[in-house]
Amino acid sequence: MRQFITIALNAFMELVRQPVFLLLTTCSAAFEIFLATPYYFAFGDEPKLVKNTVLAAMLLAGLFGAVLSASSSLAREIRTGTALAVLSKPVARAQFLLAKYAGLAAALALMTYVNLVAALIASRMAFDAYGSTDLSAVGLFAGGIVLAYAIGGFSNFFLRRPFVSDAFFSLLITVTLAAIIIVEFTRQTASLGEMGKVDWRLVPASVLVLFALWILAALALACSTRFDTIPTLAICSALFLIGIMSDYLFGRPAKAGSWWASVLYTVVPNWQLFWLADVLETGKNVFPWGYVAKAFGYVVGYVGAALALAVALFEERELS
Repeated sequence: MRQFITIALNAFMELVRQPVFLLLTTCSAAFEIFLATPYYFAFGDEPKLVKNTVLAAMLLAGLFGAVLSASSSLAREIRTGTALAVLSKPVARAQFLLAKYAGLAAALALMTYVNLVAALIASRMAFDAYGSTDLSAVGLFAGGIVLAYAIGGFSNFFLRRPFVSDAFFSLLITVTLAAIIIVEFTRQTASLGEMGKVDWRLVPASVLVLFALWILAALALACSTRFDTIPTLAICSALFLIGIMSDYLFGRPAKAGSWWASVLYTVVPNWQLFWLADVLETGKNVFPWGYVAKAFGYVVGYVGAALALAVALFEERELS
């Protein structure tokens, strides 16, 4: 167990020290805030448009983060011989691979947290034709990002610590503080006679997005046992696109009694199960945590199957 924790922690720290991981997290969060600033003139559907778009940005950023992190965590170590050096110790290949996935899942959870905070602020900032852009929220969130990078630069210059990881962990704190200040101490007119409010239903919606990213990470890790970054990205992108259309491509033929469609409908992940954006506009204010719990069961089963495939592929992989 100690070896598992050590490998998982090293994998996690290796990922958060990647500049692309910090940039992807920062840019996706900043883009979500930007989505709540322009005038859309969407005939009263501006808040719905903002919420749907920020969830889509969160999912897309997580897709690239999962693939790039999986390739960096496994494929590069296989190519450079680091994996062979670790496995020369009394460490099983399955233990090594599962620990890598644990570190990857933790890193994706923190990325999703930053995006969730930005999504909550964006829902508070959303306004229609009778509202106005919340410049104070934009300034506070931008200040949080700048402060996090300044802390990382200070620790790197004066304390000789890694800039990327310190900036990333500082970002977790500064965006949280910025969100608290925005929600508690600022006000914004979102519509005629209405003030902007945070849509807390984005929390379970973002948890479902994280579940989808964990499945993508498991699939990317399985691909990384045999392929490099670009082929892994191509395969995961194809699975993502096919999974979005799974109900249409395989669901209808499966209901008609097609055996091949039933098999593919089971094997291909159905990403629509993790998309809760449409439910946000039904007028219900109750968190659908019961559905989230059912989705977690689906995630456990699918991730378990994907990791079993990854272990089988990794066991037969020649590392020398």
